[in-house]
Amino acid sequence: MFVIHFSAECYPVAKVGGLADVLGALPKYQQQAGLRAAVVMPYVRKPFVESHEMLIVHSGEIVQDSVVKPYVVLKERHDVLGFELYLIQIPGLLDREEVYCYPDESLQFLAFQHAALQWICFAGLQPDIIHCHDHHVGLIPFFLENVPLFRRIKRTPTVATIHNAQYQGWQPWDMLRFYPPFDDYRAFMLEYNGQINPLASLVRSAWHYTTVSEGYLRELFREANGLERLFAEFSFKATGIVNGIDKQVWDTKNDPMLANNYSLKDAGRGKQANKLALCEQYGLDVALPLVVFIGRFALEKGADLLPSVIRQVLNNNQGKVNFLVLGSGDAQVTWELQQLFGNYSQQMGLYIGYNEGLAHQIYASADFLLMPSWVEPCGLNQLYALRYGTIPIVSATGGLRDTVIDISEPNGYGFLFSKADIGAAVTAIERAISLFENNEQVSKIRKHIMQLDFSWEKSAAKYQAIYTELVEVK
Repeated sequence: MFVIHFSAECYPVAKVGGLADVLGALPKYQQQAGLRAAVVMPYVRKPFVESHEMLIVHSGEIVQDSVVKPYVVLKERHDVLGFELYLIQIPGLLDREEVYCYPDESLQFLAFQHAALQWICFAGLQPDIIHCHDHHVGLIPFFLENVPLFRRIKRTPTVATIHNAQYQGWQPWDMLRFYPPFDDYRAFMLEYNGQINPLASLVRSAWHYTTVSEGYLRELFREANGLERLFAEFSFKATGIVNGIDKQVWDTKNDPMLANNYSLKDAGRGKQANKLALCEQYGLDVALPLVVFIGRFALEKGADLLPSVIRQVLNNNQGKVNFLVLGSGDAQVTWELQQLFGNYSQQMGLYIGYNEGLAHQIYASADFLLMPSWVEPCGLNQLYALRYGTIPIVSATGGLRDTVIDISEPNGYGFLFSKADIGAAVTAIERAISLFENNEQVSKIRKHIMQLDFSWEKSAAKYQAIYTELVEVK
């Protein structure tokens, strides 16, 4: 079975968030399971692309609003990621340094989808499944069904995965002049609340849609940034599949980014050695519990609560806990954290920016990971933390609720608190501080969570079952 994934991100080619981690791992595990898997994404001028050999495998032209735009398809020659990687390059449009945040972003992703499908048709490729990830590639199922140019692969089954429904790719109707020609009467498949909505089109047009956890699927029926009714209407073709993690990348025994590698047998020693190195770097007391936050300073991540939560915990527990924050994003949150750091530098470390190596070291060093998310479709950070023996403190939302059991419950191993509530978050952290004083209990929980199975093998098998069913009814 040949599966082509379409996405805006893929680790380590270009990463902004968890979408990239999924696309860097799921196709690899599908390939290992016997499928042929490929990822197609826009060309982005990042170090990975510049340091690997790229072959031009196709060239062509698309027409947008009567303007001819040449494109090339590049393939990473040696399949170093464990699957085929293809990049679509269009001069002046798909050849930039960043993945998102350009004023003509809608035009970029529209051109990407147009060129990618045209290449597949003209090159004679015959995928068994086309798998689309989020709104950036949300028009592909509609195009397959309605654009005559792509009729050769019209009956290819499509799967959509919703990683985050907050972002939907809204477009004004005058964007239609840039679309490949299709019958105008079919435009209703693109519309939601008076605009073109690529995510809505993706849910309508795909043969099957999935979310990145069962809990998030249930939440979308109640809260989906205006698309609640649509998700419920098409729930008959929906499945929640929790994301996995790449055990080869996230491996305490062989992770090259750690100061000290360790295994389940010597997890206590290993984490303490890593914590010592990290605390020395940031001038923190290694004897105190270390609570960390890693991620974007975005509303959905609960970053707006972070300064108040940290301040209150530090004031309530003077000299009893340390914090370390790694992230970037919202300017107001950044400023508040910098002010907080200025007042509590002996109990707090702060790194503004993105640093993959430091993130790995923090997971290996921390005692607790804080995720105060408002919205968390799946969450990968808590899974990385579990893998590295770090106990999660998370809001009870989406995939966090699916993957973390409160310590008060049978077989519990983490701390859950009411979604986006400062007081509840503070209470949960203080519960964790109390737990830290019980070395025997912490050691027991650490060994338990490091053995939990959130690997991609299980999740990849669920996707393959969906693929097989779709191919059989094709």
